[in-house]
Amino acid sequence: MMKGFVALEDGTVFEGKGLGVAGEREGEIVFNTSMTGYQEIMTDPSYKGQIVTMTYPLIGNYGVNAEDVESGGPKVEGFIAREFSKITSNFRAQDDLLSYLEKHNIIALEEVDTRALTKHIRAKGAMKAVISTVDHDKESLVAKARASQGIVGRDLVKEVTCGAPYAFDAPAGDPEPPCSGPSVVVMDFGVKMNILRMLKRAGCRVTVVPASTTSEDVLAMNPDGVLLSNGPGDPEGVPYAIQEIRKLIGTIPIFGICLGQQLLGLAYGGKTYKLKFGHRGANQPIKELATGKVYITSENHGFAVDLSSIQNEPMRATHVNLNDNTVEGLEHEVHPVFSVQFHPEASPGPHDSYGLFQKFKDMMEGFTKNKR
Repeated sequence: MMKGFVALEDGTVFEGKGLGVAGEREGEIVFNTSMTGYQEIMTDPSYKGQIVTMTYPLIGNYGVNAEDVESGGPKVEGFIAREFSKITSNFRAQDDLLSYLEKHNIIALEEVDTRALTKHIRAKGAMKAVISTVDHDKESLVAKARASQGIVGRDLVKEVTCGAPYAFDAPAGDPEPPCSGPSVVVMDFGVKMNILRMLKRAGCRVTVVPASTTSEDVLAMNPDGVLLSNGPGDPEGVPYAIQEIRKLIGTIPIFGICLGQQLLGLAYGGKTYKLKFGHRGANQPIKELATGKVYITSENHGFAVDLSSIQNEPMRATHVNLNDNTVEGLEHEVHPVFSVQFHPEASPGPHDSYGLFQKFKDMMEGFTKNKR
């Protein structure tokens, strides 16, 4: 076991013990409050560029498997826990977490005071950091953190999007969906696997395209709707996507999720802003304004849309976060466009908001019917 450190740009350094691979990576230090779902968290492309601290003290006891991944492999820059379980006990486990981290070259630290680290991030905000098991000079590590690139204004989407369009087929064992449902083009800004699976389970035909795909190429595929996926980093770092989304608005039903909502807000002329420490966990309380119903949702984002900045557009908030009143859902009153900031596919997390995929399907079918 190696000595390891996580150094923050404000000069704070936390010590722990490194597991698996030796090395050094930079990223934004954040925390996630989920008790389970560590494999989904690690493989969520939205975490590209981030060093993730888990607040739950014991991580890894149920191992990992091939079914619970959200992408082709871990996207986190580093992974921190109070303790990583050395025992794996679950009938679905195909490997242990520590071997999985080592296999994918992810730097992990344990025996870190994650309670203190989390409270520090809450007080001071998410910030640039370096995780290292090879450099034990604290001043050197802090200097590296301060000199690191950070995520503001950076295009992280290009590092996680697919390389070419592909048709998504549901994994073996999934319920067989109808093959004649609406056709959906998913603009991949870092899409999670379960978003694609939920579209398929709703009866949609799904094609995934790279983030740089033009609106002309999207419409040439003759889809019934477009889904703007989740993804990492600052939405203002992908101006090419905002430009193409703006061209799609009003021509076809659009559903945005997480980064997709932020990009929609920017496409409508609004502004986004960086949250102090973001929303990352599987227990965020989200109020649906039309009904007063509160959903418990899974979230991972560090930016939000400023609804008041969207001028001359009949855009309304549909959901708000009850922790800080940030806008968690948007809907245009004329265009067939809506979005949510949380993750309705909920993996990991509750299933409260699965119905949004059916809402999107109904919107597409109604739009197609009205065109005839």
